[in-house]
Amino acid sequence: MSDTSHNESWLTRNKLSVAPWFFLAPALLFFCVYVVFPIFESISLSFYEWNGLYRADGTSTATWVGFENYTKLWNDPNFWTSLKNNVLWLVLYMLAVPAGLFIALFLNQTVTGMRFYKSMFFFPFVISQVVVGLIFGWFYNPDFGVVGSVWQAIFCEETTNILGNTTFKCDRPVPDILSSPEYATYGIIFAGLWPQIAYCMILYLTGLNNVAADQIEAARLDGAKGWKMLWHVVLPQLRPATFIAVVVTVIGALRSFDMIAIMTQGGPYGSTNVLAYYMYEVAISEYGERYGYGSAVATVLFMIMLVYISYFLWRMYQDEKGGR
Repeated sequence: MSDTSHNESWLTRNKLSVAPWFFLAPALLFFCVYVVFPIFESISLSFYEWNGLYRADGTSTATWVGFENYTKLWNDPNFWTSLKNNVLWLVLYMLAVPAGLFIALFLNQTVTGMRFYKSMFFFPFVISQVVVGLIFGWFYNPDFGVVGSVWQAIFCEETTNILGNTTFKCDRPVPDILSSPEYATYGIIFAGLWPQIAYCMILYLTGLNNVAADQIEAARLDGAKGWKMLWHVVLPQLRPATFIAVVVTVIGALRSFDMIAIMTQGGPYGSTNVLAYYMYEVAISEYGERYGYGSAVATVLFMIMLVYISYFLWRMYQDEKGGR
């Protein structure tokens, strides 16, 4: 009886600290089963060579190869191309942050029709990445796309043959961006920036709603305006929004997959591959079935993201500690 009363008194005393864990438990369970466990399973599989098959008795055909998969990665030019493209994605994707900020500053005004403008800028964020990829695939098409039409209008001369059909005589051929190893990656990144800028814009619009009006008025009385107002008064109050925008942009750049899968499938000649798509290509695509090698690629990508996520969590902890 005394034990029961002791347990009840402990729960009563700690119910405020225990209650959140009851609500978090289902989410934590799913996170462990579908995220944490697969991460460790993938790291373990990277030390094996396996084609995904099992023997008749149910045992795996995987063969322990140690660090051989990582040695192959080091000497694999396709891996280095994928890694280089990931870095390129990371650098150019950061343009979404200042672009989203300036669009948010433009939309944070009381002008007639501003709700319509906001909905137009917000539109790319709500549509699927697959749809964005298809739209830009048509956009870049040299035969009927916008790029081809603009190129013909600028660099081509319109002629009419004896049958009355209109043709274009071009001094320079119409560029096929997605078929060019030099420009295809830039074309995909540009397509990915469209919804990413919209997302950063939403974050900054939310942050601008929380900017202290009294500080703006005080700065105006002191003669601050334009760039000085933005740099010294507005941007310091947008630090939380900037931090989140940078975080989601970096993560989006590192995990880029669907745009490449829709627009080029890693081509031409593997020039647009990134680590996430190269992992899929060598492991589970139609021509893959190298699960150990694909897991090694996934592990490298995970380690790169782990460094950044650890820094992100450390910054969050520092901000929380500083705010107490």
